[in-house]
Amino acid sequence: MKLVLASGSQRRRELLTMCGYDYEIIVSNADETIDENDPESFVRALSLRKAKEVFDRLSAAGRRDFAVIGSDTVVAFQKDGETKPVIIGKPKDAEDAVRILSMLSGKTHRVFTGVSVIADIPDESAAAQCSIRKKEEIQTECSIREKAEIQTECSIQGKEEIQTECSITEVTFETLSPDEITDYVHSGDPLDKAGSYGIQGPFGMFVREIRGNYFTVIGMPIPVLYKMLKKIGILPHGFYERIE
Repeated sequence: MKLVLASGSQRRRELLTMCGYDYEIIVSNADETIDENDPESFVRALSLRKAKEVFDRLSAAGRRDFAVIGSDTVVAFQKDGETKPVIIGKPKDAEDAVRILSMLSGKTHRVFTGVSVIADIPDESAAAQCSIRKKEEIQTECSIREKAEIQTECSIQGKEEIQTECSITEVTFETLSPDEITDYVHSGDPLDKAGSYGIQGPFGMFVREIRGNYFTVIGMPIPVLYKMLKKIGILPHGFYERIE
């Protein structure tokens, strides 16, 4: 089964490659506008929408026996006195990144990463019926047109299997000075990241504590994804050889 990553994120590509998965990249064109205030529901819905857009595109092109991964990450921060968390995605610009980091400085927030896997599973019963019909066709004298019609009717449509999960990690920042925030934002590193920071880069020195899965913060909870892909028979290439 072929694996497809519906994302252009360099960090997600690096994680899949690090784990040994063979995959191709087809960036999703899905609309990322979602009217949802609950962060878990938000990332679940958007990760599924991203995967579904690519899945439908490939299915329409005749692809079979493949799986698409969609993922989305947001930061949720609950301000003092507020009952609902603020959902924070990528900053609009450098000024917005400064605002976000100033808000998160010295505080604890939660990172939500949703992962969806949509797989085209070959329907074995349909394949068997198709094989029987083709055999009957050979044994029957019929016109070329009739043969073409039978061939079309026998095209195997796979079964669509959908899995959607969400991983949540709590992150606590050290208290950052205005100069530290400004210097980091000027590096350009936070501008393409949810929450305006990358824990795997230089900003990691300002992270006091995390509670949960580290890879969730980067944007792809690998332990969760591994279980999802294993369920449909996809394992990292050479996995068992590399860990011996």
